[in-house]
Amino acid sequence: MKTKAVIGKVVLTVISVILALIFIAPLIWSLAVSFQIEGKQIVSVWDWFKLPYTIHNYIDIIKTSAVPIWTINSLVIAVVSTALTVILSSMAAYAIAKIKFKGRNLIFFYFLLGLLVPGEATIVPLFITANNLNMIDTYAGLILPSIAGSMNMIIMVSFFKGLPNELIEAVRIDGGGELAVFFRIILPLSKAVISTVCIFAFIGSWNNYLWPLLCAMSQSKFTLPIGIPTFAGTYTIDYVKPLTAGMVASLPMIILFLIFERHIVEGVTMSGIKG
Repeated sequence: MKTKAVIGKVVLTVISVILALIFIAPLIWSLAVSFQIEGKQIVSVWDWFKLPYTIHNYIDIIKTSAVPIWTINSLVIAVVSTALTVILSSMAAYAIAKIKFKGRNLIFFYFLLGLLVPGEATIVPLFITANNLNMIDTYAGLILPSIAGSMNMIIMVSFFKGLPNELIEAVRIDGGGELAVFFRIILPLSKAVISTVCIFAFIGSWNNYLWPLLCAMSQSKFTLPIGIPTFAGTYTIDYVKPLTAGMVASLPMIILFLIFERHIVEGVTMSGIKG
């Protein structure tokens, strides 16, 4: 039995390593290309060890392109939209989970229905609304639509329902209102789910492509996902610059995943089981 268990672990480990290499190979290739000298191409695996490498490509896109501006735009939009998402989602989730009022189940059902509607189906009315409000090509137009998602609120509702009502009633007996309950009880006990929502909201905003593509008309409002394709020429494609810019765009997400890996895995589990 022990021999079979050892063999099973070895086989599972080998399969896991092979799958990991398959998924990480494009990232390694992109990283290698971003450091190669212009005009030199990586044709085979052996070229990774023979070709000279340089950081000139990174210096070049920082000095001669709008990548720094796009990076700042992406950071501003992601940070602000994440903060607003957490504030609004947590307040709405608390009201639905812990405050008894008529129609709260209907409201929660409405948010659940929102998960069944693909985002692409709302693009046209969303664009018309933003255009009528003069929000096209503005930071407000890029930020506000991203804070109205249902998933983050539903995750918080599921978590808040598990918090003990005795603590909430104790604050109310002491004369505290709903804001006191929210800030003194709910938020301190919800650091884990808030961290998860922050991570998901930031990643979603950072990687958002379709809406910024429609809303951002000038390059000064571009984010990294829609700015990177502009490096492609009309008839030819310079792979070095797009991949270099792509590595710049991927770096914050890689760092975020390495630091908050546990929260991301817990969030996926929470949204899959409780959502």
